[in-house]
Amino acid sequence: MIRVNNLCKTVVTGGQQLDILKGISFEIKGGESVAIVGASGAGKSTLLGLLAGLDNASSGDIFLHEQNISVMTEDQRAALRARHVGFVFQSFQLLPGMTALENVMLPLELAGHRSPAIEAKKFLDKVGLAERGGHYPRVLSGGEQQRVALARAFAVSPDILFADEPTGNLDEHTGQRIIDLLFELNSQSKTTLVLVTHEAVLAQRCERTLVMHDGLLREEPATGTTL
Repeated sequence: MIRVNNLCKTVVTGGQQLDILKGISFEIKGGESVAIVGASGAGKSTLLGLLAGLDNASSGDIFLHEQNISVMTEDQRAALRARHVGFVFQSFQLLPGMTALENVMLPLELAGHRSPAIEAKKFLDKVGLAERGGHYPRVLSGGEQQRVALARAFAVSPDILFADEPTGNLDEHTGQRIIDLLFELNSQSKTTLVLVTHEAVLAQRCERTLVMHDGLLREEPATGTTL
């Protein structure tokens, strides 16, 4: 499902070269749930952006569905994302001028779904917001906005869901509810889940944990022992 070969990302800041990713390689099988953890600035979100084709690597290859996105144009990557990828962000990323229902409908409409309103309502109901479809993001709580974001992400039945700190802006109780909902929806859809998180409780719910440190990546053993 996802295969990464010798991936590097280098940027220049303040006249100095900064190696964010230093030749990392790994694979994620279809249907797996994988957490990417590490200290702030370790390169977790950079890696997620590269995997999703939102940024370009300095070198190396990324394969999604056996297609090398590293050699694709932006339009080609966008088309691949539209067919196969969903996103959940820490800051929710809902469009403020659209209602909750319209936010969930948007990717369905872009994908050419025959009944986007019906499908969007179904997923709002799954996240417990059937009665809030006509409300705009500004009148929704943080937890409600993230539930709308989950509905939007899963409504298009993505093969891969990328989540970047999905509970980062939520209190502990609300965050736990979002975690439960995320894995419930993921189990129902059999989606491959790749998430970046600082939350140990969220990482522990995943089948695998990949640890970013100093631009390198290692897998944390399931036993919890240190490599």
